[in-house]
Amino acid sequence: MSKREKSSEASHGETTLDLSHLRREARTALELAVAAMAPSEILDRLAAAAGLLEAIGEFPPNSPPVLALLPQLVKRSRVALEDWQQWHEVHLAKLKA
Repeated sequence: MSKREKSSEASHGETTLDLSHLRREARTALELAVAAMAPSEILDRLAAAAGLLEAIGEFPPNSPPVLALLPQLVKRSRVALEDWQQWHEVHLAKLKA
């Protein structure tokens, strides 16, 4: 790991591996939400999270777009994933009933 990556990780509290996992989780959740026909609000938020995480992954960790977007993007992505998981649990419970 380079010094540049370490300084970026420390400033955001997220490692490159954490962001990779978050990106993968957002993409998977989006695919599952589409298949489950989740509400458009959930789909839109997951799509935005997955797309932006994918896009910033192409930039160097200390680039201005990453520094500007990453902190809020991580928060929004986690909230979108939590909302998807809650909707999915309720939806599954209804299907089982």
